[in-house]
Amino acid sequence: MMPVSVLDLVPVREGDTPSDALRNALDLARHAEAWGYRRYWVAEHHNLTGIASAATSVVIGYLAGGTKTIRVGSGGIMLPNHSPLAIAEQFGTLESLYPGRIDVGLGRAPGTDQITMRAMRRDPSSAEGFPDDVMELQALFGAVQPGQPYRAVPGAGLNLPIWILGSSLYGAHLAAALGLPYAFASHFSPDALYQALKVYRERFRPSAQLDRPYAMPCVNVIAADTDEQAEYLFTTAQQNFTRMLRNTRGQMPPPIDDIESFWSPAEKAQAMRMLACSFVGSAQTVKAGLQQFLQDTGADEIIVSGPIYDHAARLRSFEIAAQVAGSLNGAISTDSPVASIAA
Repeated sequence: MMPVSVLDLVPVREGDTPSDALRNALDLARHAEAWGYRRYWVAEHHNLTGIASAATSVVIGYLAGGTKTIRVGSGGIMLPNHSPLAIAEQFGTLESLYPGRIDVGLGRAPGTDQITMRAMRRDPSSAEGFPDDVMELQALFGAVQPGQPYRAVPGAGLNLPIWILGSSLYGAHLAAALGLPYAFASHFSPDALYQALKVYRERFRPSAQLDRPYAMPCVNVIAADTDEQAEYLFTTAQQNFTRMLRNTRGQMPPPIDDIESFWSPAEKAQAMRMLACSFVGSAQTVKAGLQQFLQDTGADEIIVSGPIYDHAARLRSFEIAAQVAGSLNGAISTDSPVASIAA
């Protein structure tokens, strides 16, 4: 079975509260565990009324406490918003409570706007120190060294698995240099996907954590019993991305019958470019699209985002995606973009 995981932005639907979104997240996590998903990640965003995972480590604890075996983690923690020591303590606590089940995915973006970034007391230049912060966090998860002035309690000696997240070549270079697994945000920023994978694989240096490159791109999957049903559900994501372009974000909207009346041709072109790594349709349609994507990317694992308004429909989509993943072949074809440029 091709390893498949879940990225949940913990969306707050129109008419719902963050409490509703968090309860839906736990319900989806329990189903994902039963369906064989490998990991369940949530992401750090701030000052967005449509996302309820701002206190990311708290949400991870809630989800891990309500499940039994699935790995739970961050996709990601925006490390420049925090001190490495604070994150080491938070995730060390999670690992101590749920041993062998916690992932630490790290990004360098603020996860918010400039005003909110200042409200969090983040230095605008803090992203420049991201590589040093990652290495400090690695050291805090490692064995305590003689003369070490401070340690994470819990955290020291737990050697939690760290991932680098990215949507550009920066993360690819860093993940390769540090010998860490790499997750690419192709679910909303697919343009640099193939070049980033090429850089990551060509420049990868083995580490104590990982002896070979391990890449996990993120894709949107909107699956239903028919193509028509899935295309209708997809209008929620299409509205969301159009609102991003308009700077009118809000809570997750319900699907609509006529998406063409919602956006302009220019908005459609830009939104659909951002949504290029989206697989929408019945099980057969989604399988064909994902199989080609895996051949093109040579992904070691895929992580699936499913921005669907109706919770029951969202569960059904992830159920179909899990069934499809069980029949996928992850081999790289000879005519794939990655295979051809790496040859």
